Amino acid sequence: MAHLRKQLVVVGHGMVGHRFVQAAIERGLTETHDITVLGEEPRPAYDRVALTSFFEVGAEALSFLPDGVYDDPRVTLRLSTEVASVDVESRIVTAADGATYSYDELVLATGAAPFVPPVPGRELGNVFVYRTIEDLEAIRAASAGARAGAVIGGGLLGLEAANALHQLGVETHVVEMAPRLMAVQVDDAGGATLKRHVEELGLTVHTGVVTDEIVGAERVEGLRLKDADTLPLDIVVFSAGIRPRDALARAAGLDVAERGGVLVDEQCRSSDPSVWAIGECAAPGGRMYGLVAPGYAMAEVVVDTLLGGAAGAFTGADMSTKLKLLGVDVASFGDAFGTTGDALELVFADAVAGVYKKLVVREDATGGHELLGGILVGDASAYGVLRPLVGSGIPLPANPEELILPAGRGAGVDLGLPDEAQVCSCNDVSKGDILAAVADGGTCDDAGCVTACTRAGSTCGSCKPIVKKIVEEHFAAAGKVVDRSLCEHFAMSRQELFEIVAVHGYNRFDDIVAGHGRGRGCDICKPAVASILASLLNHHVLDGSNATLQDTNDAYLANLQKNGTYSVVPRIPGGEITPESLIVIGEVARDYGLYTKITGGQRIDLFGARMEDLPAIWKRLVDAGMESGHAYGKSLRTVKSCVGSTWCRYGVQDSVALAVELELRYRGLRSPHKIKGGVSGCARECAEARGKDFGVIATEKGWNLYVGGNGGAVPAHAQLLAGDIDRETLVRYLDRYLMYYIRTADRLQRTASWIDEIGGLERVRAVVVDDSLGLADELEAAMARHVDSYFDEWRATIEDPVKLARFVSFVNAPDEPEICRIDQIARESGVSALIDGEPVAVFRTYDDELFALSDVDPYGGAAVLSRGIVGTRTVGGEQVPFVASPLLKHPFDLRTGVCLDDASVSVATYDVRLVDGVVVVGARRETLAS
Repeated sequence: MAHLRKQLVVVGHGMVGHRFVQAAIERGLTETHDITVLGEEPRPAYDRVALTSFFEVGAEALSFLPDGVYDDPRVTLRLSTEVASVDVESRIVTAADGATYSYDELVLATGAAPFVPPVPGRELGNVFVYRTIEDLEAIRAASAGARAGAVIGGGLLGLEAANALHQLGVETHVVEMAPRLMAVQVDDAGGATLKRHVEELGLTVHTGVVTDEIVGAERVEGLRLKDADTLPLDIVVFSAGIRPRDALARAAGLDVAERGGVLVDEQCRSSDPSVWAIGECAAPGGRMYGLVAPGYAMAEVVVDTLLGGAAGAFTGADMSTKLKLLGVDVASFGDAFGTTGDALELVFADAVAGVYKKLVVREDATGGHELLGGILVGDASAYGVLRPLVGSGIPLPANPEELILPAGRGAGVDLGLPDEAQVCSCNDVSKGDILAAVADGGTCDDAGCVTACTRAGSTCGSCKPIVKKIVEEHFAAAGKVVDRSLCEHFAMSRQELFEIVAVHGYNRFDDIVAGHGRGRGCDICKPAVASILASLLNHHVLDGSNATLQDTNDAYLANLQKNGTYSVVPRIPGGEITPESLIVIGEVARDYGLYTKITGGQRIDLFGARMEDLPAIWKRLVDAGMESGHAYGKSLRTVKSCVGSTWCRYGVQDSVALAVELELRYRGLRSPHKIKGGVSGCARECAEARGKDFGVIATEKGWNLYVGGNGGAVPAHAQLLAGDIDRETLVRYLDRYLMYYIRTADRLQRTASWIDEIGGLERVRAVVVDDSLGLADELEAAMARHVDSYFDEWRATIEDPVKLARFVSFVNAPDEPEICRIDQIARESGVSALIDGEPVAVFRTYDDELFALSDVDPYGGAAVLSRGIVGTRTVGGEQVPFVASPLLKHPFDLRTGVCLDDASVSVATYDVRLVDGVVVVGARRETLAS
């Protein structure tokens, strides 16, 4: 009789439930078990830790499983499925819709629910909790017509909720019953420092107060505080803690802890041997853990136990926390409050800079000191080194205060960590795990690979700097040169390449690669060189041979979409636009059948433009006094603004005029990554300036300049570079900051990570404000050259027949094998031809070799390969010519059509030959993919 597969049911598909399924697949549990996951929410698991960034990046960017399907067919995910009951006797789970699911093993991962205290008026309209994406969508809808709101709760989630309201432009109050913010994580002094930071952002903080009543008839009208005035409000958000969702377990007769949560043993098994509980719904040893890292650890323990091996044990968890709340670094680790006997506290506080640091230490048996814990507010850059020291046994320096003193005042202590030191608490990755990944026989040769293999740094990201440091130190100790090469063609960083090009005065890629590189370049170095040349020469990106260096969008001065069409985004500096311009944009969209959308940067995006229609669209805009905009490429995108003092009753400065001035000043500026700016006319921050690479916020005395904010995989808030400065000083500092970034950042490095890598905000301030390197005049002069040499790239294109020639769908007459003369195809580029009704991409290499492939990208289905970057890649010691698809950058061997990243995928190739200078395409060949 065949062995029957076991049925495993998981109730809950949050972060911990998803992690359990991941571990089950990776470790082979699905070889013996079919897994059914029942998720109550309408969407798959998403990053609840980064919930506030939903307003910036959207729901899909937060999702852990965007397609809603696991790769393993033995895992079934059912969303919008509420579980009504669990019968542990018959081992059946019953859903609210009546469906039943039998199980051999049941894992409860139901999480926690927001706690709503019994405050009168909590049933009124516009009263919310802060837990899910649906909650945020409801808060956003309510905030559209709201003036003021309050968050009840000043803990971690409370400040996240306050950040959400603040981002939505609502005047925000934080109401906390404890005498300080984040009472569980920081002490009184740290809480006071945090409060000052939060209030400087324009929020109002009420600590040590009790909420008596939410006032209103049908909807919120105010919040009555005990012994205080009633706050006039339109929105109230409860974020006063969480409670385990253990109702299913209680009804099923499972043991629960005194304070809630399913009572489980060290293997996370409940009082029923077939039922397990993990995450916030579980209470190992009677304690609920409200962080994601302990939940992940529980998930791993249960998978190991079910596999029947030497099961691990969950005996507690590191409750250390590092995060950025409202742009303020906050970290708490180990015994932060000094409850251990004989504990000593070392404190550094700088009220002016808004920094508070505390270390808790005690003397060890040798008379030295060991680290027990600490608190960091305002500057948590030392967290990555300090937290692993707790419990590591590593003796601290003779003067432990050096660990928290600012750079220049401390000794710059560099401490080695033992292999068993935990580096990533979210995923329980030790230094030894990281070293194993890069050691001889390991699979990784850089920090990015280590993160992918071990998950170190993949959850909250706070340990990524220490992971990178460990990897680089390991290679250095092993005598291996740490490879900072741009790519295989340039054995140098982008910064080093920038300096070489500047010093030698190069203006062609051929000269640069001949003098300082090898091979013929690729889709990594060519766009990097193109950007450097654009920054130094201020030329048209499609001039001469430099046109073949351009990345996907710069090559056609528009934003490529997934179907092969483009979007055009007319420049609207500062969001200010005339009715006449609006009419022209509307007419263009109507006449070319374009989909229109208002962007987050106060512009109008026109989607669906065919490549051959782009010049005509640009001409319509140019004739109306507009230009297209850089909604693509690595350059300045927009400078967003509110209406400032022009219209707003709260505005204290003219934010619109300044935003227009800055966007026109920096338009066309090429950079290592895209740049966005914002200008807010008051502390209400309606332009969301602190989420931008540079942000300006008006004050009564002038302007505050913030730098280093950006979205992306790890969103960051900008930090204050200079305060209460006048307009002239602001522009001067911005010129220096942007040029310093352009010269020294790595390829595709956002401003936030660049600041961290070069030494933090103080380093940037020293260079930009204090001119510590003596570069101020040089940086300002470079920006002046950019401003003086700016020209409209789109007007220049439509006025140049040579540049216009590239904007055609097919170079041949329909279905004619003779497509064009060879000199009509630029070296190291491609053109598209129509052969027997099929689009074919024809490429010419540097050595005048010709190759023909199907023009259709097999990953995206759009006919775009002819628009990709042509280069070479070393494969098995051989230089292979390839084209990088502009859709998703997949490289295809020009000789065989096989994808160099996945040999199972390929495109068809065609015979192609040269007859009296004319390129002729012949028969289609068979594909060679394995």
